[in-house]
Amino acid sequence: MGMSLAGGRGIVSDPNIVPLIDILLVLLVIFMVIPHSRGLQAEIPQECKAPACDPRSGVVKPSAVVIQVLADGSLRVNQEPVTWENLESRLTKVFKVRADRTAFIWGDQSVEFAVVARVIDAMHGAGIGPVGLLTQKLGNDL
Repeated sequence: MGMSLAGGRGIVSDPNIVPLIDILLVLLVIFMVIPHSRGLQAEIPQECKAPACDPRSGVVKPSAVVIQVLADGSLRVNQEPVTWENLESRLTKVFKVRADRTAFIWGDQSVEFAVVARVIDAMHGAGIGPVGLLTQKLGNDL
């Protein structure tokens, strides 16, 4: 509220509404921008389906590629042991025939994230797109 002397009429008090209008305009802009903003894209896990079977060889091919980092530092790609030196070439060979370039990493509970990050780097080097991180289910000891 502003107060001023108005000539001979005494004190006149007028509400100062300029700051209120400024706040109203800022809120208006915020509420206009919020509906158009997008958050981070998240891929929600889907229910597992039966694995695909190759009719020519009769071999069941897993639908997802899982790279395991075990507590002793060894690696496995779909349960097959792989060395650190051969990891990127093995992943390139696995994904050469696949249209879906998604893979998952499962790290043992005692493995440091730096080791998992090294695997993610090798996966990106092999051209693998989205990388998912798997965790243990609650109540299970894997």
